[in-house]
Amino acid sequence: MPRQLFITLPVTDIPRARGFYEALGFSINEAMSGENWACIAVSEAIFLMLSTHAQFREHSPKPLVLPAEGATCLFALSCDSRAEVDAMTAAALAAGGRSLHDPEDLGFMYSTAFEDPDGNGFGPFWMDPAAA
Repeated sequence: MPRQLFITLPVTDIPRARGFYEALGFSINEAMSGENWACIAVSEAIFLMLSTHAQFREHSPKPLVLPAEGATCLFALSCDSRAEVDAMTAAALAAGGRSLHDPEDLGFMYSTAFEDPDGNGFGPFWMDPAAA
């Protein structure tokens, strides 16, 4: 079985967060979701585990740094085309996300950046396979 990556993100409102990620075209794994968490299937190998702040604190002894108040990490997500980068960013903004910067076009790579309503940052990008 190939490795899978599960990233836990703290969110303030599970239904709102679910709706945001569904608007990006990701699906919900209901078998791994509950009242205080939701499993977002980004791909067959990547999952976002959305967690209420209280639930998140149960999994980490460290103080919770709220994404809206300080950066903890940014997630770069590969896309199949420039159009997919733009479509994902447009969907994020329409669903309540916020743009972090205008598109960057380096010729061999194209990217944007946005954050979800809780401040978690994402950078969809396309890279020319010949340049990779």
